Amino acid sequence: MHSSSALRASRHVGLGLTGLPATLGRRACHFSSYQKIPAGREAVIVSAARTPIGSFGGSLAEVKGTKLGSIAIAAAVQRAGIPGEYVQEAYLGSVCQANLGQAPARQAVMGGGLGQSCVATTVNKVCASGMKATALAAMGIQCGLNDITVAGGFESMSNVPYYLEKGRFGGYRYGNGTLVDGMVHDGLWDAYGNFHMGVAAEKCAHDYDITREDQDQHAIDNYLRARDAIRKGYFNAEICPVTITGKKGNIVISEDEEPSKVKIEKIKTLRTAFKPQNESQEPSVTAATSSSLNDGGGAMVIMSAARAKELGVKPLARIVSYADAEQAPVDFTTAPSLAIPKALKYAGLTVSDIDLWEINQAFSVVSLANMKILDLDPTKVDVAGGAVALGHPIGCSGARIIITLLHNLRRLDKTMGCAGICNGGGGASAIVIERLN
Repeated sequence: MHSSSALRASRHVGLGLTGLPATLGRRACHFSSYQKIPAGREAVIVSAARTPIGSFGGSLAEVKGTKLGSIAIAAAVQRAGIPGEYVQEAYLGSVCQANLGQAPARQAVMGGGLGQSCVATTVNKVCASGMKATALAAMGIQCGLNDITVAGGFESMSNVPYYLEKGRFGGYRYGNGTLVDGMVHDGLWDAYGNFHMGVAAEKCAHDYDITREDQDQHAIDNYLRARDAIRKGYFNAEICPVTITGKKGNIVISEDEEPSKVKIEKIKTLRTAFKPQNESQEPSVTAATSSSLNDGGGAMVIMSAARAKELGVKPLARIVSYADAEQAPVDFTTAPSLAIPKALKYAGLTVSDIDLWEINQAFSVVSLANMKILDLDPTKVDVAGGAVALGHPIGCSGARIIITLLHNLRRLDKTMGCAGICNGGGGASAIVIERLN
């Protein structure tokens, strides 16, 4: 309870209805734009690993999402060269959590060999979950709450169950019922306009004058980039293989599955997949220019710079800044164009300072529209292919693009990278990292 003196004082400092200073919200919004992180509290990525991305119902379909998370965590901790018991806290993205069991992040942490004392939090910001998890982990380090954390995400879209909505109460005393696809309902459906996310992609194509031909060529380019990256082994340093045990022995999955499945010559002939809200608009988004349904997990070990130095662990990159943004749910596709400038501002950087970009390709129009709005050089964006070609395990993708960005910076001897990812509901997250030598 407020003391009477405090209540009297509040009348003289302009408190609002909530009892908080009217200027607090404005100050909070700009806090990270000018606050310097204390020396030694910088958040640095010391290791990163991801599983191969499996196709829907494909090579990883037998593996639960939490297990994919565990595999990535174990690999990241091993690469960091520290005991699992050193990790104090973990933030892990997961979107379609039905039937995973209690506390999915905790399951992944325990399965990944971390200690019983490791605090675990599951993050659901739809497609941006893995990136938001990374920001939360970095924030805890920068604020002095932790020194060693794990961040990442996982998803097995192959294992998301169907729902029987009236199976418990008000139920089926007589007649047929309806099954609800949990993957579509909780991961791919706009809860506000009651339509598939692809309908918003059609609106984006119309709003930014992006043609069917533009989208087809974008998809083709990304499939070619991804195939080239796989053939040359560019992803080998980031991927941790997954071993599937079967009746005929062990099968080791070590490559992303999706790029090899597409028939590139068919892309321009595909039928469109979604009906625009505006009936006069010609549809243009196809299955090939949409990200696929996938399975995968990714994780990073993030430390304070001081603790990394103390343990003799060599940092790979510094997390410079991060930001989120929101706008109308139907316009989620271009929300990265709001989050990215915020993250750049907090970092004291401009677009021209960034060497490489990752913009998650929920649809080709997402990448194309945000590149157009931000005036980005396409040759610096998704240089090893993006989600349209590699796949989009939604709870994992925010972390996956950071992991891929980090490895691209190292491979190409570049310094500054920025990743952005949109999410259902009108949101996006962005992060800036600096590769360290």
